Formats: sequence, structure tokens, C-alpha cells
Amino acid sequence: MPRYLIIRLAVLGALSVTCIMIIQGIWLRRSYHLRDSEFHQTVTISLLKVANDIAEFNQSELPKHDLIQRQSSNYYAVNINDAIDANILEDYLIREFQRNALNTDFEYAVYDCVNRELVYGNYCKMTDLKETKSTQGELPTFSDLTYYFVVKFPSRTGFLLSGMRQNLLFSLAALLSLAFFIYAMWVIFQQRRLSELQKDFINNMTHEFKTPISSIKIASDFFKRNPLIAGDDKLHKYAEIISDQNDRLNEQVEKVLNLARLEKDNFKLNKENFEVHKVLREIVQAENLRIQESGKGKIWEEFTKDNIVIHADKLHFSNVIYNIIDNALKYCRNIPELHIRTQRSQKDIILDFIDNGIGIRPEDTEHLFKKFYRVSTGNVHDVKGFGLGLYYVKNICKAHGWDITVSSYPDTGSTFRLKIPALHER
Repeated sequence: MPRYLIIRLAVLGALSVTCIMIIQGIWLRRSYHLRDSEFHQTVTISLLKVANDIAEFNQSELPKHDLIQRQSSNYYAVNINDAIDANILEDYLIREFQRNALNTDFEYAVYDCVNRELVYGNYCKMTDLKETKSTQGELPTFSDLTYYFVVKFPSRTGFLLSGMRQNLLFSLAALLSLAFFIYAMWVIFQQRRLSELQKDFINNMTHEFKTPISSIKIASDFFKRNPLIAGDDKLHKYAEIISDQNDRLNEQVEKVLNLARLEKDNFKLNKENFEVHKVLREIVQAENLRIQESGKGKIWEEFTKDNIVIHADKLHFSNVIYNIIDNALKYCRNIPELHIRTQRSQKDIILDFIDNGIGIRPEDTEHLFKKFYRVSTGNVHDVKGFGLGLYYVKNICKAHGWDITVSSYPDTGSTFRLKIPALHER
């Protein structure tokens, strides 16, 4: 994957995750405020009911204003305007809080008019959890009140959060997703860096191969032209082997270099107009000569009568055809036969390469044009290569805007179809 695509993916992913985290944070904050509002409303209703019950018990009237005052988020004062029995107050508080499902621990105190201070009442547990009993701490008094009691909720924050478990789980999932995204991007960039190092190493290595290959070529040509070598059949055969293997090695190095140019976007197509059938016949003629030397194989052509012209890079077009033919001749258990057929549609020329090879399984077809991918050849063990030929073919077709497909089944051969836009007939 190109570096700019990885960076674009990372930026878009980071923006998406950031938006999700912001939305989740806003949602969590609103949920907390909503729970706090519900808590305050429930406490107010409960304390109001307790105040009415005490007033009814004492047969007194409650103040008209400032009956319930909230000193802080978890601290409330209730103005009774009459004497308060602590035991009755505790019973009323517990009963009312349970009725309103306010299941959180609380502590209360009653104001003593004689001593002018709050007399600590009790710490009441409303849950079954084992918690350390809270101490009174500082319970501020109210100078404008005479008879009142105060209630404090030490576990208010925990109580609010316990009702937000689902929201907290979603927030935790969002944080885990963020952590996974950061880790995944780190792995991708590490793999990208290693891939670039590997490509640079392969490219440098193949470039270094060019000099010894050229030297071997010069030396092998000199040996073949030498009269002493030419007169000795055994030495001449060895010289031919050196020359042939050197040419094969040079072809593989050129293939790797061409792929490196394609992947680095340093690849330029030198397009020109040329007649397709003429180039195909030259390729078929050259391949038939090679087949005649081995004594195995047959290629026949079935071309339309039209002289069809295309606009493309002639060299790379030829390389594409050579690669397809080479695969058809190599991957075959019997005597290889290849049928090359051209057809003409309204705007395109269609090239079909039909062979009698070993075929390809459907599950392998979708991976056929991937880099370094090689289909298992079963009992055929003499087929050598890097798995770069069809990858090169696919990239050349992509650079030209051509369409290439393959249809094949095991033991029935394969058909490669190449569709190329045609210019006109001559």
C-alpha cells in the first residue's frame, strides 16, 4: 500500500475515533448530570415527605419557605421549626429512601438549640456492600434556621456511577477501540518501514547483479566465438548453458526492476500506435522457434481479418503476451497446446489465450495476480519462478486501463482474456 494511502487512512481513522470519543464524552457527561438531577429530585421529594411526617407526628406546621436547603452536592438541611426525635427521624428517613429506591448510605444529624451545634445521629447502611463506616467530618450549621436536621450522602458519586454502568462500558469499549487503533497504526507503519527496507534491499541487490551478468554475457559470447571452444562439442555445450542461464537470470532481474519501478511510481509508458496482429504474429513465431528446439508444444492462432490498431506501450504489451504464453507452456502435464484467438467487439479487441494445462482451482483464481503468489502445481515440480509474472501482467494492464480475467478449473486448462480498447481499423 502506498505511503500516502496509509497516512490518509491514519488521519481519517484518527478523526473518526476522535469524534466517537468526543461524542461518548459528551454523552457520558450528560448522563451523569441527568443522574445527578434525578438524585437531587428524589432526595428532595423524600426529605419533603419525611418533614411532613414529622410535622404530622408533632402536630406542628412546616415553614412556608426554605424548607429544604442544599448546602452542597451531597449535603441537605431540612427546616422543621419544631423539636425532632432522632429515633423517629431515622425510621422515617430509612423508610422513605427505600420506598424511592434511594439505595445509598447516608448519615444524619439534628441541631441542638441549647448547645447551638449539630448532634451527630447515625450512619445508616442501605446496601449490602462492606464499606468502611463514614465519620461525621464537618457538618456546617445554618444560622437562619432554628429546628432542623441535616442529611449527608457520603457515597453519592458511587451511587450515581453505579446507575451508569452501561454508559461506562460503552466508554471503556471506546477507549479500548482507540488503544487498538493506535496499536494497529503502529504495526502498519512498522510493517511499511520493514517493507520499504526489504524493497530497497532487493532493488539494490538486483542492480548489483547487472554488472556481473553483463560480464558473464561478454565472457560467454567470447567463449562461443572462440574456434577452440566451437570445435569441442562438450565445451561448446557448456558455453551454451552458461549463456542461456545468464540470459534467464538477466530476465528475472529485469522483471524485478520493472516491478520496483511500477511500485515506486517511477514507471512511464511510452505509448505508440501499432497493429496488434503484427506484434502477436512476431511473438508466436519467436515462441514456435523455442518450442521447436525443445520438441514439445504447439501454438496456433485464430485472428480476425481486421487490422486492429491500439495505443499502448509496445514493449510492455509484448512482455504481457510473453508472460501469459510462458505460463501456458510451463504449467502442463502433457504436450502443451495454446490457442490464441482475437475477437472484435464494438470498441475493444479481445485476446483469448486458451491452453490445455493443469488448470487452476477456483479458490486460487482470486489470488492469481498477487505478488509472489504461486499456485500449487501438484505433481509438476520442475516449474521455477518467483510468482512475479502475472503480478507484472496485472500491473501493466492496470497502468493501461485494460481488463484481464481468467477462467479455469483443475485438469481442464485455463483461458486468459485480455480486453484492450482499439483505435480504428486500417
